[in-house]
Amino acid sequence: MSSPPELPGVRHDYIDAGGLRTHVALAGPEDAPPLLLVHGWPQHWWCWRHVIGPLAATHRVIAADLRGHGWTERPASGYDKDQLARDLLALLEVLGLERVAWVGHDWGAYTGFLAALQAPERFERMLTMSIPHPWSGRDPRFLAVFLAYQGPLSLPVVGPRVANPLLRRLLQSGRGDDPLSREDVELFARQTPASTTVQMYRSFLTQDLPAAARGRFAGRRLEVPTRLLAGAKDLVTIGAVAGPVPRQPHLTLEIVPGVAHWIPEQRPDLVLQWAQNA
Repeated sequence: MSSPPELPGVRHDYIDAGGLRTHVALAGPEDAPPLLLVHGWPQHWWCWRHVIGPLAATHRVIAADLRGHGWTERPASGYDKDQLARDLLALLEVLGLERVAWVGHDWGAYTGFLAALQAPERFERMLTMSIPHPWSGRDPRFLAVFLAYQGPLSLPVVGPRVANPLLRRLLQSGRGDDPLSREDVELFARQTPASTTVQMYRSFLTQDLPAAARGRFAGRRLEVPTRLLAGAKDLVTIGAVAGPVPRQPHLTLEIVPGVAHWIPEQRPDLVLQWAQNA
């Protein structure tokens, strides 16, 4: 496996957290307020490259690679989203962090919701991006979009064959006249193995989604102050409605005009504003 790319002010560590060798990109003083950055698929810590430097001026930044992504260990199982949340809670334990602010994009946002429901005392606040929250009504258009790519990716024979070409296309989807560089596409694609992709979406369609459909979250209340950003052009969050979320007084949704799914890279200013206005 290649080494992580260099970014000024960033150091890299590999931490045994709950039995998983987890890669973290670290920046900022260790006595500053801790801020955990969690990416989604098909990316890794590098998706935060535009914000790590500025955030490190005021925060202890921990950008973790999820199980199977980036430079974190790639076990054959454990890709249900509750396990991803447990992985990250274990990471906080090893780092000795009792309470953090969480910034998550895509699966890193969904995992943040699960972690906050499991252990709300560990989180000061959250910024989540580009994912429907657990209490979303399922717009038929949303299900059509999800199944269009998640269905093939989750299949045992088809999934490994289509994973790499599909993720390369999706990485550029909705970016308009601001595409990823060829180097960044390669960096994300090389460090997202097909086995991880298949396991992420197979576990979602066979475990996570059915549990949610059966009403897993219906009686749960989020206790962590949370802001959810959804790109106005993002098909993943199609149908999202701005404003307070009914029966969730600590959750507010905001529509970001002019962008689709890739808010951390195309609107890093929103991440910085949130972090700097505690």
